[in-house]
Amino acid sequence: MSSGLAELAFVKLGGSLITNKAADGVALPAVIQRLALEMRQALLVRPSLRLVLGHGSGSFGHRVAARYGVQGGVSDWCGYALTGAAATRLNRIVTDICLQVGLPVVSLQPSASARCHAGSLVHLDTAVAAELLRHRLVPLVFGDVALDDVWGTTIASTEMVFDYLARELKPNLVLLLGEVDGVYTADPRRDPEARLIPVVNAATLSDLGAGLGGSDQVDVTGGMRSKVLGMARLVSAVPGLQARICSGLQRGLLLNCLTDPQFGAGTFIVP
Repeated sequence: MSSGLAELAFVKLGGSLITNKAADGVALPAVIQRLALEMRQALLVRPSLRLVLGHGSGSFGHRVAARYGVQGGVSDWCGYALTGAAATRLNRIVTDICLQVGLPVVSLQPSASARCHAGSLVHLDTAVAAELLRHRLVPLVFGDVALDDVWGTTIASTEMVFDYLARELKPNLVLLLGEVDGVYTADPRRDPEARLIPVVNAATLSDLGAGLGGSDQVDVTGGMRSKVLGMARLVSAVPGLQARICSGLQRGLLLNCLTDPQFGAGTFIVP
């Protein structure tokens, strides 16, 4: 099912960007509000643009999921319920802030329809998101718990949800916003010699080395390595799709990425 939209962008707000990952269940409302306002402005500047918005779970879901081992199946199913509730709490905060600033999001809870097989997402409803886009609304998804027919339970990350939706809705751009400016040769927060890699493609993936490390906080979905490898597979599978990883901390950068196709920032992931 194609959305039939010529200008469709998926935007993910990373959990480390919109929460304090060093503390349980602490959101950063000012950051969320600024980014929501930039998306609203982008829709005004480019009336043909449509958005699918997603966000990570940050300090809300990851710690609970790790505590109960939800990623690979639980022995205590209360852990599944508690992890889902934590992810939904952050989603409610993001939803309310977006609506307050005039960004017309509609929250779609992935666990309501997601089915996984050994950690891979094999089913997710896409018809609702496609219909919302036709009415100029912004489907809002998030990293969530999911039932798994091999493990019992797992986590459907925002990137997994984006991957599934992208193969149906055919966006032009997937934009992943985090705390760093893109993909580096090493962790820029620890190595002052780290260099930004402007373009990643299939030929350069094997040369990235330490730049594809995991998260420095609790992250049950694999950190930067998982994100880059997943996006590399996706841009190879969806014709015309470009992915970009960049910073959500720079004021105005999200607006520029959505309104100016030639704007250069972060790391581009291309086939």
